[in-house]
Amino acid sequence: MTTTLDNPPATAQRTSEEDVVRAAKRKDRVTRWGWRIAGYVFFLGIWELASGRVMDERLLPGPSTVFETFGKLWASGEVPGAFGTTLARIAVGFTIAFFVGIGIGVLMQNRFLNGFFRDAVTIGVTTPGLIWALITAIIFGNRYAGPILAIVLTTFALISVNVSEGIKSLPKDLIDMAKSFDVGVIRRNRHIVLPHLAPFIFTGVRFGFSIAWKVTVLTEVFAASKGIGFEMRTATQLFRLDEFLTWILAFYVLALFLDKVVLETIERRFFAWRKELKS
Repeated sequence: MTTTLDNPPATAQRTSEEDVVRAAKRKDRVTRWGWRIAGYVFFLGIWELASGRVMDERLLPGPSTVFETFGKLWASGEVPGAFGTTLARIAVGFTIAFFVGIGIGVLMQNRFLNGFFRDAVTIGVTTPGLIWALITAIIFGNRYAGPILAIVLTTFALISVNVSEGIKSLPKDLIDMAKSFDVGVIRRNRHIVLPHLAPFIFTGVRFGFSIAWKVTVLTEVFAASKGIGFEMRTATQLFRLDEFLTWILAFYVLALFLDKVVLETIERRFFAWRKELKS
C-alpha cells in the first residue's frame, strides 16, 4: 500500500521561505557594503591623485602619507594618549548632560517649571557649539572644567526636548489600565513608561553624542594642553599638514566607530524585544 503526499510538509515549506528571506538579506547587505567601500575607494583615490598633481604635496598630503604618519604617531603613543584624554572629557561631560537633560525633561511636564526651563532649553538647542566653546575657553582657559561645561551646555537641551516629547505622548489608556489593575509604580514605569521613552532617549543620545564630539575638539583647539584638538592646533602652528590631516582622519574613524558600532550595538540589544514581538 502506497501513500502520496499532494502538498509538501509545512515545516519544509517554512524552512525554504526562511532560507529565501535570509539569502535576500545577505545579498542586500553585501550590496550595501560593496557600495560603501566603493565610495571610500573613490574619494581616497581622488585625494591621492590630487596630491602632488593638482596641489603641492606639502599643501595636500595624500592618503598614503597620512596613513604612514598615523603609524608613526601611534607608535610614539601620541594617538592613544590624545584620544584617551578627549574620550574621558566626553564621558564625564555627556554623562552629566544626560542626567541633567532627563531631569529637566521630566520637570518640564509641570506647566510652571515648563515656563521656568523653556527658554533655557531653547537657547541650548539653538546656540552653536562654537559659542559655548569660546565662552568656556575665555573663562576657564586650559583647565579641565572648560570642555566639560561646554559639553553640558550644548547637549543637555537635546535630551530634555526628546524626553519631554516622549512623556507627552505616553499612552494614557495603558497607564489608566495599569492603575485600575493595581499595578505598582515600579512595574508600571518598567513595562510601560521606559519602553515608550527609550526611542526618544536614544535619539537624544545619538544627536547629543555627535555634538559633544565637535564641541570637545573645538574647546581643545582654543584652550587645552592635551587632547585631539590640542594636537590639531599644534600641527597647524608648526605647518605639519600631514599630522593635521592624520588627526582629522583618526577623529572621523573613531567617531564613526563609536556611533555605528558601539551605540548602534547597544541600541539594537536594548530593542531586541521588538523582534520578539514581531516573530
